[in-house]
Amino acid sequence: MDEADRQLLRRCRVRLVGELQVAELWDALLSRELFTRDMIEDIQAGSGSRRDQARQLVTDLETRGRQALPLFISCLEDTGQDTLASFLRTSWQAAKQDPEAVKPLDHLVPVVLGPIGLTPKEQRVVKLDTSQPAQGNLTPVVLGPEELWPARLRPEVLRPETPRPVDIGSDRSHDVCAPEKIKGRADMAYILAADPCGHCLIINNVNFHPSSGLSTRTGSHVDCEKLQHRFRWLHFMVEVKNDLTAKKMVAALVEMAQRDHRALDCFVVVILSHGCQASHLQFPGAVYGTDGCAVSIEKIVNIFNGTGCPSLGGKPKLFFIQACGGEQKDHGFEVACTSSQGKASDSDSEPDAVPYQEGPRTCDQLDAVSSLPTPSDILVSYSTFPGFVSWRDKKSGSWYIETLDGVLGQWARSEDLQSLLLRVANAVSEKGIYKQIPGCFNFLRKKLFFRT
Repeated sequence: MDEADRQLLRRCRVRLVGELQVAELWDALLSRELFTRDMIEDIQAGSGSRRDQARQLVTDLETRGRQALPLFISCLEDTGQDTLASFLRTSWQAAKQDPEAVKPLDHLVPVVLGPIGLTPKEQRVVKLDTSQPAQGNLTPVVLGPEELWPARLRPEVLRPETPRPVDIGSDRSHDVCAPEKIKGRADMAYILAADPCGHCLIINNVNFHPSSGLSTRTGSHVDCEKLQHRFRWLHFMVEVKNDLTAKKMVAALVEMAQRDHRALDCFVVVILSHGCQASHLQFPGAVYGTDGCAVSIEKIVNIFNGTGCPSLGGKPKLFFIQACGGEQKDHGFEVACTSSQGKASDSDSEPDAVPYQEGPRTCDQLDAVSSLPTPSDILVSYSTFPGFVSWRDKKSGSWYIETLDGVLGQWARSEDLQSLLLRVANAVSEKGIYKQIPGCFNFLRKKLFFRT
């Protein structure tokens, strides 16, 4: 593989690791002789999760010869991963036409800064006059043309700047674009002026059919009651659906998408259930209906795209998912203790976990070949990192929902949604013996401030 292809592959690495369906690729890689069977077995044996295998595959791909990248793109097309194949092929063709686009860092040419009209030859390092030491016995270093030497600068430029006061007690640094100034600007923030602001649908699955093999989600009613109260406080019309099968979940979501949202400014879906990993293109994970059949997050989000719900076009659509992203338990790593929260007992905590299965376990699976429209005005907030369990206390509810409710109650008046979710992630990460870190896929175009 030449250097240009290698640089392109490294630039695309994050997306490849996130979206690559490696289980479907092995036969194609063998048939095109891009990898040997021994190499594939080594990747499978040495890397546990799909992401780990994808990461190792991309790394090894750099060693597979000059035709490795186009052959790999063909393998993606052979296995129906057309969106990823098209992305790579377009990037590869663009790189061939413009090699500068993927030039490695060690080949970059330094850019000389200076007034307009000056060429690099006119820029020079000025020898310093050390006979006049600067304040504090420090000598300033001046770079640039003679026209900008200190003697010719305005006197006020050389005066030490008056320190700006810092508000330590505000728990955030000074920001020239204060939230209050942003809220009313339609070019920087969504305007949530309608009252009520929009619909909020909460699907709360607690009791599962015995044949599903899924346990009762004790404590989930606490989460549901908290979010009912919280989103009503945020001026949403809240509807709760309890214990829905997979088909009834989809039906409830489709019915909501078919409503007229033109007079409203926002829309929220909250799903409280067991979950698992699932094949995906853009949004990972799936949630279970009470019958043990799974509905992918990608399918749920796609119900509210521009085609399925045109009256929500250009309006923020928020999805909060309290469910496991997989079955791994995160033991964390040792750091200096900054909080006492992590010392709490986990005796009443249990995961919303179900092992990941690629096979035909569910009756409502994601079509891994189909593609979604480019998402916009969408945010999907997950209770846990993909591949890991999400913890729920039998008495106080889930760590994620309990923290989300508290953060909204304390900070929603003054901070945008992304800042609120950062607070949630930080607080949840400090809980328990086993660790958990929420995250989100953010395709919002502007900041979002709730009405309070």
